Amino acid sequence: MAADVSHETTASRATDRPGDASPFALGLLLRRAHWRAAAVMAEALRPLGIELRHFAVLMVLVDRGATVQRDLAVATGTDKAGIMRVVDDLERRGLAARKAVPGDRRARAVEITPQGAELFDAAHVAAAPLAERLITELGPGEPEKLTDLLTRFAYPADGEA
Repeated sequence: MAADVSHETTASRATDRPGDASPFALGLLLRRAHWRAAAVMAEALRPLGIELRHFAVLMVLVDRGATVQRDLAVATGTDKAGIMRVVDDLERRGLAARKAVPGDRRARAVEITPQGAELFDAAHVAAAPLAERLITELGPGEPEKLTDLLTRFAYPADGEA
């Protein structure tokens, strides 16, 4: 059964090309920007033997301290099975450790190890020169303005997701 959708306005097809007037244009442009930034950050992490998914978990652990796996999944946008694989990887490398949660026999909290904190710091050092590549096309003050705009976009004042 076909959806009852008006086909009157088909002039603007969704693309991520500059100047696209489609209602999907902003989302597609943000997706392309994410891919570019992720590729550069993955390049910084590769020599350290981790991927962005590992680094995302380390970021949460540095920020929040020991965190239960279900909360790690939510914080990183990962499903339950995915977060278990990432934590398994980190634990195998000695970068994180699971520990029992008092009062909940089934829950496990994950905490960063000293080696994990050391790698986290090394990742920032490795990423700094590569991150400069992301902003080479921007003029004076524009990186800060872009950061401000994206922050307000990602974290709206009204708390809307």
